[in-house]
Amino acid sequence: MTPAAAQEKSERLLVVAATTSVHDSGLFDYLVPRFYAATGITIRVVSRASANALMTAERGTIDAAIVNDAEALDRFAAAGEGMRRHRVMFNRFVIVGPAADPAGVRGMKDAAGALREIARQRAVFLSRGDDSGTHVAEQHLWQAAGVNPKARSGGWYRETGLGMGLTVRMAGRLGAYALTDRATWLKAGDPGLSRVLVDGDPRLFNPYEVVLVNPALHPHVNVAAANTLVDWLLSAEGKSAIAEYRVNGEQMFTPSPGETN
Repeated sequence: MTPAAAQEKSERLLVVAATTSVHDSGLFDYLVPRFYAATGITIRVVSRASANALMTAERGTIDAAIVNDAEALDRFAAAGEGMRRHRVMFNRFVIVGPAADPAGVRGMKDAAGALREIARQRAVFLSRGDDSGTHVAEQHLWQAAGVNPKARSGGWYRETGLGMGLTVRMAGRLGAYALTDRATWLKAGDPGLSRVLVDGDPRLFNPYEVVLVNPALHPHVNVAAANTLVDWLLSAEGKSAIAEYRVNGEQMFTPSPGETN
C-alpha cells in the first residue's frame, strides 16, 4: 500500500468508545453499517464503561465517545477535553430480578423504595461496580433510598466489575436483582430466569450523549470523521436509524428531541 493510500484509509476509519450498554444492546451493530453506507467511513467500536471511555478519550486514543454519565461528561468538558457535546438518544433503566421476587418489589414505581426493600430483605443484588453510567445511576438511587449497601451485612450486595450484558446474564443465573437499561436486558437477558420488576420511575431516565475528542489537545484525532458521525446522528437519517432499532418488536432507543441537522 502506498503512503497516500494508507493515509486515505486512515482518514476513513473512526474509533469510537461506547458505553457497554450501547454495544451490548446491539444498537451499534445496527447503526454501523448504515453509517458506512451513508458516509463510507468505517467505525471501530471500543466498548467501555462510561468513565473508562472518557479516560480513553483523555489519552487521545479514540476520536469520539458515546456515554450515559452526564456528571463524568461535565468534568471531561470542563477540562477542555471534549467538543460538540450533544444528547443523541435515551431509553430507561429497569430493575430486574427473579420471577419469584423474594423482595416483593414487582410493580413498584419507586426505584429507590424498591432498592430499600431489597436491602431490607438481604436479597442478592448485583452491581456493575465499574464507574459506568449505570453504576453511577445505581449509586444515586441507593443515596435516595438512604441505604449504604456496602455497609449492610450478609454478602447480598455483590459487584461484578463486568459490562451490562454479562451482569444481566449473571443476575439471571444467580437469581439476583440488578439495575440495567431495558435495551440490554431485552437483548441479553433470559426471560426464563429473570423479569423486569420495577419500571416507570422518572429517575430511571437514561440519556446518552456523544462528544468529540478535542483536536486542540490531541491533533492526531480524526476530527473530520468524528464531525461526520455527529452530523449523521443528529440528522433525520440518523435519528430514524436509532428509532428503527428493535428487539422482539420493541423500540430500544428514542432519538433525543431537538433541531435536526
